[in-house]
Amino acid sequence: QVQLVESGGGLVQAGGSLRLSCAASGRAFDWSNIGWFRQAPGKERDSVAGISWSRANEYYSDSVKGRFTISRDNAKRTVYLQMTSLKPEDTAVYYCAAGQGQSFSAWYTDQNKYPYWGQGTQVTVSS
Repeated sequence: QVQLVESGGGLVQAGGSLRLSCAASGRAFDWSNIGWFRQAPGKERDSVAGISWSRANEYYSDSVKGRFTISRDNAKRTVYLQMTSLKPEDTAVYYCAAGQGQSFSAWYTDQNKYPYWGQGTQVTVSS
C-alpha cells in the first residue's frame, strides 16, 4: 500500500509560483507511477501531470504545459509539482495519486487506475 500526504498549497497572486509536495509512505511507492489531479469548485477532477516510477517519463495536460513541472525524489519518497505563472483558473484542490502498471502514457489521466490518493491541498490564485 501507499499512503500519500499533500502539502504546499495556499493563496498566491496571479503570476506567482507554488511548489506542492506529495509525501509517500510504503515501499510500494518505489515502483508507483504518480499523478497530480485537481478539482475546481463545481467541476470534475482533471489530470494535471504524471511521472513514471523511474522518472523517465513526464506527462502534462495542455492547460499547464510549460508552466508546471513534476518531479520526484525517490530517496525521499516525495513527488513535487512546481507551479509557475499561476492563473486564477488554476484555483482548485490538488491531489496526488499513486498507481502501478506498465504503459503509463496510456492511462496517466485515468483516475480509476490510481488506487491510492492523498487528501488534497487547496491552491487559490487571486487576480
